[in-house]
Amino acid sequence: MVTSSRTTRFRLVHAGTVEKVGAFDGFGNYYEFTLPYEFFYNSDGTHDVKIGTPLEPNPAQPAEVLAVAVRPHGLTSATDWITTHAGHPDLVAAYDSVGNEPDKQWITIDDNPASPHYNRVYAMWVDFHHNTAVPFVSFADAMADGTHTDWSAPQPLPEPPHTPQGATYLLPHVAPDGTIYTTVTNFNPKQGFCCASVFADKSTDGGTTWSVAGTAVSSVTPPPGIYPNTTFRDGIENTFAVGSHLDTQGSYPLYVAYEDFSAGADNVMLTASYDGGATWTTPIQVNDNASPADEFQPNLTTAPDGTVSVNFYDRRLACPSAGTTQATAAGLALDQVNPNYTGSLPPYGAANYCVNSSIQFYTPQLTPIGHNIRISQNTYDPQLNSPHVDCATCETTFLGDYFGNTVGAEPGGAVDYSTFVSTYDDGTNPAHYQQQIVASLPVP
Repeated sequence: MVTSSRTTRFRLVHAGTVEKVGAFDGFGNYYEFTLPYEFFYNSDGTHDVKIGTPLEPNPAQPAEVLAVAVRPHGLTSATDWITTHAGHPDLVAAYDSVGNEPDKQWITIDDNPASPHYNRVYAMWVDFHHNTAVPFVSFADAMADGTHTDWSAPQPLPEPPHTPQGATYLLPHVAPDGTIYTTVTNFNPKQGFCCASVFADKSTDGGTTWSVAGTAVSSVTPPPGIYPNTTFRDGIENTFAVGSHLDTQGSYPLYVAYEDFSAGADNVMLTASYDGGATWTTPIQVNDNASPADEFQPNLTTAPDGTVSVNFYDRRLACPSAGTTQATAAGLALDQVNPNYTGSLPPYGAANYCVNSSIQFYTPQLTPIGHNIRISQNTYDPQLNSPHVDCATCETTFLGDYFGNTVGAEPGGAVDYSTFVSTYDDGTNPAHYQQQIVASLPVP
């Protein structure tokens, strides 16, 4: 792993109570796709959002909805949002509580003026219907003033024949020719959701009809529910990107990176399709650590010239040693209770415990460009102030589902921007809260 001195970083405070994701249309309007929900209070003052209960404050309203808010281009007030459509809340879909749990929503917009579906907004999500995830899609066309056409009726996305239900993690991307692709991750409920497969769906008519393009990954071993030595669970297990240049077969390249725990430690793997998703290359390993350690939660993007980048969380470096400035700033002395660690605490020098972030670049044909590059300046302890997933006293903690990766055009050339979590105190975070770090690195 190479540490780059060219990275620059700044910090954003991590906040928010409702999951959201956004995209810009070709007019510069920003669309935010949210998952509002009703919750109820328990007798002890805590709140609950469990499905299948009659305890919502307003049973006449849906328990959960998929909704859109639009911030028109050029407006400056914090309240300058359009949250209604045709006189009603801008809902893409709504669900009652009994047996339904919408989740994993994502949005993308076709912002290519040459596309036949320019400014079409694609919204995707899954409905955990009695614990079986069913993927859905709806679309509308964006207007210059921040309004849009009616949302199409939600339709389920197709799955390959004889594929067990349980599909989730929709990651839509639009190719320059207007073809809309998404990967769908399928877990086998009859085998305890042990094995994951990733396939690709596509639509060539603006989302009206869909077909299965092909399967990128079959029966891969996902990481355990809680990572070794620590208490945090995994986030999204795979990531997807579409290239912007036609390959030698006349298709836009498709790329999938994913986690593979079959070796007893998590590795990040990468595969590509150069025929529209029908066939995929033999997977290659992204992380180049010499000793086994967990490398997890990758995210993919492609640069305007076709360069591919994969970033990921990285546990190859041991926690800082006792008595060092790094150990103090990492807050290791505060880490004294960990039911999932058999070593001594605080975890000074512990292996496969603390976390960094790394990135790897590739040519469009997946030839590595150099080696892994460390993009985090400091090693951090994932146990500090990590939110508890289910309840305040539950063991499982959380780093967040998503790891950001995008490329921007700058005067000096393309720059890769990554976002990831850290609890390190660089002088501005003495409480060791989870915060979002933004790292920038020139695309080679």
